[in-house]
Amino acid sequence: MNDILVIDDNEDIRMLFRAALDREFKVIEAANGSDGLAMVRRERPKIVFLDVMMPGAMNGLQVLSAIREDPDVHHTTVYLVTGRDSPQDYSNAERHGADGYVVKPFSVTDVQSLVRSHIARRQP
Repeated sequence: MNDILVIDDNEDIRMLFRAALDREFKVIEAANGSDGLAMVRRERPKIVFLDVMMPGAMNGLQVLSAIREDPDVHHTTVYLVTGRDSPQDYSNAERHGADGYVVKPFSVTDVQSLVRSHIARRQP
């Protein structure tokens, strides 16, 4: 199964991802960075959609850095999700090792296409 993990403190955003993806994929969720990182390590999802700005012990960039530093999950595809879209934001995401960037508000069909395209590229 191609599990997709959505890490976002906003329930409405998690609901949008569920609505976009749960017919084709198993969508799992975490409401904060610490729980999300634990789920990445435990569940080993194929794709993570990770909110950048989250309250709590770990923001999205900290979670991404922890994923990239962990040899067991460093290969996980991570798309950052944020409302910020300046060139500096894109550069910062790339510097932290993000595989892509989704800007809020996003289109459900764009997310579906992004995931389908990613899965198709990874199929043998």
